[in-house]
Amino acid sequence: MLVVPRMDVSLYSSAAAMNATERWQDMIAENLSTAGIAGARQRQISFSAVQAGLAGSNGEQFVIPAAAASTNFQQGELSSTGNNMDAAVEGPGFFTVQMPDGSRAYTRDGAFMLNSSGQFVTKQGYPVQTDGGPLQFDPNNAAPISIAANGEVSQGADIKGKLALAEFSKPQTLTPLGNGIYRNDDPAVMPTPSTTTKVHQGFVEMANTSPTLAMASLITSMRMFETNQKVMQMQSDRMTKAISDLSGTT
Repeated sequence: MLVVPRMDVSLYSSAAAMNATERWQDMIAENLSTAGIAGARQRQISFSAVQAGLAGSNGEQFVIPAAAASTNFQQGELSSTGNNMDAAVEGPGFFTVQMPDGSRAYTRDGAFMLNSSGQFVTKQGYPVQTDGGPLQFDPNNAAPISIAANGEVSQGADIKGKLALAEFSKPQTLTPLGNGIYRNDDPAVMPTPSTTTKVHQGFVEMANTSPTLAMASLITSMRMFETNQKVMQMQSDRMTKAISDLSGTT
């Protein structure tokens, strides 16, 4: 248990608050950078007070502020693109994609395209998965691609498969990999087939971040950082003066 002089408590508290607001600023910057990425989810921060140690000779407990990050999976606005390769999910589900190492990851970014092999892939080149594996089209077939509301994909009259739409009971446990891609690292939270999610062809889901609110939060966080910085400076000046007075130096 950390024991500090009583007059040092404000230094520890202000330093912890500055660290928390710095994390907040980093998260706001991340939200602003992903505001234009389809399906991107807003990162949020919450503050709490945690016990940090004992203060003074009486051993009174003191607390400092702490920050915890989470992801907001609230539905974003659907935007029409007119591109039949695009697909948006309405509901809690995620598209399933295959990563380069063969593992599965999840995204709500449905701005898909065909690669040179005729596979349906994300912008990063990750193959989109169906219940039976990667979604494969015939490059020589000029028939239009259709995506039904239940995720069934056809090329003309040829049914190619059904999109593997995954749902998580606790999506907040997903690990963000960047660019709207998430990985499930918690074996206790397994994906289940989504039965309530609808797919809209020719649409993409926009990021659920508001740049205007993000900028307002950035201003607030900067003011909080500056305030705690001033408190630290005031406390440091007071300690310097106390040491000077006690030692008889000028």
